[in-house]
Amino acid sequence: MKIPKRGRYDTTDMVEDQAEPGSRGWVLRNLRGITLKREMNIAETNEYYRVSDELVDIYDERHRLTARDIQKIHRMWLGGIYAWAGKYRQVNIGKDGFHFAAAQYLPTLMTAFERGPLRRFTPCTFTSQEDVIHALAVVHVELVLIHPFREGNGRLARLVAAVMALQAGLPPLDFGAIRGGKRTAYFSAVQAGMDTNYEPMEEIFSAVVRRTLRLHGRQQRG
Repeated sequence: MKIPKRGRYDTTDMVEDQAEPGSRGWVLRNLRGITLKREMNIAETNEYYRVSDELVDIYDERHRLTARDIQKIHRMWLGGIYAWAGKYRQVNIGKDGFHFAAAQYLPTLMTAFERGPLRRFTPCTFTSQEDVIHALAVVHVELVLIHPFREGNGRLARLVAAVMALQAGLPPLDFGAIRGGKRTAYFSAVQAGMDTNYEPMEEIFSAVVRRTLRLHGRQQRG
């Protein structure tokens, strides 16, 4: 499926063609002139790991995240690939018939996100692991539901979760628990958040934390 109806997302209200020339509609217009989907996946992944390391030195355990931080993290990650990195999207997007927040409401929704979940749950310095997992789940779900950017929202939400986890004294999160067939359960958990039901996502993050601690040889906190 090509842009504007491509791979993971369907787009509506496109005001201009955002496909990279020569990509046959499979790759978004980008600063590197990449035309192959596989090459783009590699580029985005490499930049993801780079920024994951950099965030550790930028946001400490006392920092309260803001909407501007969310934009900054997105720009740090994808700024060398897309000209619009860090800018709220101007198009409406959906996945498998599920529509994320309309583009016109993004500034208002991100302000509410900052004053609500980000203010309540960051810095993420809760003493119980149960509270940490709840905080990770709420912030993750609400950010993904808003879907503020044209590309990379799920991975951006993981970067934010990684920052919060480090604030909570956890090792770098390993998201292997939600790969492959478990992606369906993950997307269902995001949709459950529409009714402020965060329990499905809490179960997913509980599995992520357990896997992370196991890989690092650490015990799970109560």
